[in-house]
Amino acid sequence: MHAAPPVTELFLLALIIIFLFPYLVWRLGRTDYFAPLVVVQIVAGILLGPGVLGGLFPAYYETVFTPPVIGALNGIAWWAVMLFVFVAGLELDLHEAWHWRGETGLTAGLALGVPLLLGAGAAMLLLELGDAAAWIGPAGRRWQFVLGVGMACAVTALPILVLLMQKLAILRTPLGQRILRYASLDDIMIWGVLALILLDWDRVTRQIGFLIGFGVAVVLVRRLIAALPERDRWYAALVWLAACGYLADWSGLHYMVGAFLAGAALDAKWFGIEAIDRFREAVLLAFMPVFFLSTGLRTSWDMGGMAAFAAAALLLAAMVAGKLAGVGLAGRILGWGKGEAWVIGWLLQTKALIMIIFVNVLLDKGVITNSAFTALLLAAVGSTMLTIPVVAPALRKLEGLLRKAG
Repeated sequence: MHAAPPVTELFLLALIIIFLFPYLVWRLGRTDYFAPLVVVQIVAGILLGPGVLGGLFPAYYETVFTPPVIGALNGIAWWAVMLFVFVAGLELDLHEAWHWRGETGLTAGLALGVPLLLGAGAAMLLLELGDAAAWIGPAGRRWQFVLGVGMACAVTALPILVLLMQKLAILRTPLGQRILRYASLDDIMIWGVLALILLDWDRVTRQIGFLIGFGVAVVLVRRLIAALPERDRWYAALVWLAACGYLADWSGLHYMVGAFLAGAALDAKWFGIEAIDRFREAVLLAFMPVFFLSTGLRTSWDMGGMAAFAAAALLLAAMVAGKLAGVGLAGRILGWGKGEAWVIGWLLQTKALIMIIFVNVLLDKGVITNSAFTALLLAAVGSTMLTIPVVAPALRKLEGLLRKAG
């Protein structure tokens, strides 16, 4: 009988699989047009999980992805997603949103509200057509599930939106900045609704205490970081991030809520836009693939593959139709030109990472089941893969749109 390989060797072997497999698919398959590397990595995480690789090669899967290895990978995944959400909060430009508050508020509100309602309707339909226990987690209530799925359908993935607009060469144009304003305002609402869903009456005093303490700490931390030399600000910010994540989790909210608040409380100008871009790209390159695998480990096909894909199709339809209808209504009210709402709506319906992070939190807290998580994950991947193929041809017909500021 052969001795089991050391945990370090298995861990490094797992990293080789995690980084090499999606890269080869992306590069050799030339998927970049419809599936950027980050999307391929998400899909690879699903394929490498127990439902696919584990089902096809159970002995191999159990040999490599042992509990100690999964534990080590989860630690990296937790920190990776905290860094990513922190950067998403840091990139919010509330000053610009306030300057264009009328147009931004109307567009962002409709772009969030309409898909939220359609997504909530889709959630209720799932509950009516099947066993509610297959969708609602052990600690979830019906209203939490419906609101959580509705908000998941309304999410815009701000960091991935930035990457896609870079690919389309519109990020620094007036159109790109408008879209960032809408997505930034929606981000604030998304995390606010998540905090409402996670409100724990048994620990409500802790949660109130955390929010009050956070408000006081923000004033002090902002003064401290602004006064530090530029080379020291990142170190201070990482300590601030870990502290906010710890205290938010201790209060019963979630460490990712704390990570977003930690970033939103600071000014991007203190760190530099180019430095933030490099930092986000480094996190995406070196750490986030591990999070994608940990996400794949949580998928479940217990309900059957066809049922999962059918539920995902229903949710995807609610996401896309809701976002296009909401932005289209805003465009009609504001008098936008032909095709403008179509382009903006498709870009804002991009889901990917922020939605996956959002539903990870719902799964962590027992609001949704692994089956619901799988359907939402598939829908998020689908929405993101649709974006570039739809938007790129439309932009070529609307060159004047790129120069429109608001």
